[in-house]
Order: sequence, then structure tokens, then C-alpha cells
Amino acid sequence: MDLKDEMQRVRLWVNQIGNFWLRLVWHFVHLLVRSWYLGVGVANVIESYLISSGLLRRYRFIDVGKLRYLAIVVESDDACQISKVIQLLQWLQAFGVKHLCLYDTEGVLKKSKESILAKLKNATLFEEADERDPLLDQKHMTLEFASITDGKEAVAKGGNLLFMKYLKLANSGAEQKEQIFTEANLTEALRAVGYGGPEPDLLLVYGPARCHLGFPAWRIRYTEIIHMGPLKSMRYGSLVKAIYKFTMVRQNYGT
Repeated sequence: MDLKDEMQRVRLWVNQIGNFWLRLVWHFVHLLVRSWYLGVGVANVIESYLISSGLLRRYRFIDVGKLRYLAIVVESDDACQISKVIQLLQWLQAFGVKHLCLYDTEGVLKKSKESILAKLKNATLFEEADERDPLLDQKHMTLEFASITDGKEAVAKGGNLLFMKYLKLANSGAEQKEQIFTEANLTEALRAVGYGGPEPDLLLVYGPARCHLGFPAWRIRYTEIIHMGPLKSMRYGSLVKAIYKFTMVRQNYGT
């Protein structure tokens, strides 16, 4: 009986020692990870400051002409910070970006488009812009405002258009090969109902989530996506770096 009690005490002691070391290792790894992210964050802040100051030569001359259409996705809670959004747009306008789409899930930015346009010089709505206008070749910016409801409405209208088209083909006795549904048919249907829209070359996501937050998927098939972090901690240097990285990317679209 004494031997059995002694064995139980030894087993309990070994378990306690094992748990102690496991917790110690876990805290050590946790400290390493936090230190790593802290170091990366500090390095990014320093790099952003150097870029903003113009001390890093490679970021001084960027061919922004490669960025024909830019999309900004903002998490809806961050989108309420209209002053931050306006500051971001002013940076992009000064940088030379001409065509831009602003998106948030709940349509906060769309509801505030009048106040946003009022704060920007030489800015107009994308749907009202005339590409033949010589002002667009200067420091003029066109803005498109979108939300998740645009995507839902587009899918519903496009799907209905395709359904009616193929129903008509089926009733007319057309061959089966003419009734095959393809990506080109979907693109054509979306354009027909007015939701084709340009495909952004680059999409910047501001918010905690590392996803496009419901931005119309058919418009980002070949889009480069970069997560920029929360809008409240945005930095001009990080924005310049993101655009620079895009201009240095070689895109292969295939055949």
C-alpha cells in the first residue's frame, strides 16, 4: 500500500514537472513570436518614414501609369472614419492615381460620396466621367463607389438575363453546344445589365481581415491584392511601397 502511494506521488510529481516545462516552452515561443512581430512593425514604421522623407532612392520614381485602375476596400467600421478616407484619397491623387474604386460592405462610403467629392480637387464620379475630356490626362481623378449590394444585384440581374436567354434557346430547339454556360457569357451578361466595371490592377485592403470583404469576384480575376492593416494606422510610406511593389510585378495571364 505504501509502495502504491509512493508511485502515485512520483507520477504526480513527474506530471507537474512536465506541465511546468510545457508552459515555460509555450511562453518562450509566444515571447519570440511577439518580439518578431514587434520588430517587423518597428522596421515597417522606420521604412515608411524613410520612404516618406524621400531618403530611399528607389521609391522616388515610380511608373504610376502601370496602375490604370485601383480599388480600395475598407472594413465598414473603419469606413466611418471619413477624414482618414479623404486623406488617403488626397495622397493617391497627389501620387497621380487617376481611376479608383472605393468599396465597403455596408455602403458607408457610398452614402458619404458627396462630402468626399467636395473635399477633393478635380474629382468626379466614374460613371459621369468622359474619357475624351482632356482634364482626365492631367491631375484629375474619377471615383467609383461600391458596396456588397451592388454585387448581389448584379448577380441577380445577370443570372436572370442568362436564364431568359438560354430558356429562349432551349425553346427554339437550338443545338446543345449553344446552351453551354461560360465565363465569357457571364461577363457579357454583367456588362449588359451595367455591372461589368473595370477590373482593378491592384486592390488594397484596409481593415483587420485579410480578404476582399465581398468585392465583386468577377472584377478581380487578375488583380493583385495587398493587405494594408487598419485604416487608423495607415502611412504614406506604406502606400508608396505597395504601389511600388505592384509596378515591379510581372503578371503572366496565360493563354
